[in-house]
Amino acid sequence: MPKHHVFSFGELLLRIQSSAERLLYAEDRVTVYPGGSEANVAASLAQWGVRCSYVTRLPDHELAKQALDALGVKGVDTTLSLVGGDRMGVYFLLSADGLAKGDVIYDRKHSSFGTLAPGMVDWDALLEGHTWLHWSALTPALSQTLADTCLELLDVASRKGLTISVDLNYRNKLWAYGKEPVEVMPELVRYCDVVMGNVWAANKMLGTNVSHTLTRTTPPDVYFEQACRTADEIWDAFPRCKHVANTFRFMDRPTHNLLYGTYHTRAGNYLSAIFETDAVLDRIGSGDAFMAGLIYALTDGMAPQQVVEMATRAGFQKLFAKGDFGNGALTDEVSGHTYEPHK
Repeated sequence: MPKHHVFSFGELLLRIQSSAERLLYAEDRVTVYPGGSEANVAASLAQWGVRCSYVTRLPDHELAKQALDALGVKGVDTTLSLVGGDRMGVYFLLSADGLAKGDVIYDRKHSSFGTLAPGMVDWDALLEGHTWLHWSALTPALSQTLADTCLELLDVASRKGLTISVDLNYRNKLWAYGKEPVEVMPELVRYCDVVMGNVWAANKMLGTNVSHTLTRTTPPDVYFEQACRTADEIWDAFPRCKHVANTFRFMDRPTHNLLYGTYHTRAGNYLSAIFETDAVLDRIGSGDAFMAGLIYALTDGMAPQQVVEMATRAGFQKLFAKGDFGNGALTDEVSGHTYEPHK
């Protein structure tokens, strides 16, 4: 059982969606889920028995407390989360169950988390007793002030000797304050031991190269070669980094998903089994589950091939769980999927 104590930092959001593809009919039900990339990672880790604290900033009202309670039910320690500000961030999912390539509308400006700034938090005190810090690119995407807050946190965590992981979540709608991701992210990623994302996000955020010939029909071995080249560029640019992982996720129909992953160390490169299903229930949070599986595998000291298999299986399992958090399942038995071991 992993013995690390993970500190996951990010904005806790409310996801609002209709039971139908449109929100304009009185008979439709509207469902609300708590979520957010870093919260989703914490929820999975806690359900797998990893000690995990989640830190965000929320207003002092009942809705915020219920959202935190939903994490607590999963086993996440939320007692370090900060209270202040006036509102929670929200995102509206304009497709039933997140199955189609539906639009997402963010309503996050002036949220309690969004008003965090350097000097507001005693990171040294909050990080005490933790061994691992996880954050994502979604936070510095929101404002220069939050990017500076991340830098402050990362500096403290680094000086305290924590292992640091980042998910290169890229959402072009969030980068709206006049900075390109590649102008912000490299300064932050230089603190990281573990970098997860995909080859396109690394290109956008870290300036690595990616072939423009890659398409939906590109075979996994060609994508694997691209992932290896991207990892080599990351090794050269970020001396602290020890682990790189990528997801490759493709959807052809609303309930379809093809998923595999790659994992890279300075000593070797590894490709996972390939998973495919036409029975997706909820694709939101699949990448976060992959991230959680990666952290779990690394903290448990798994062998490299086991690392990428664990992460990929975790990401795939999330496709069959409603809501952002997932249900903590990690079995090989999932109805409606095919499994192709990598040869």
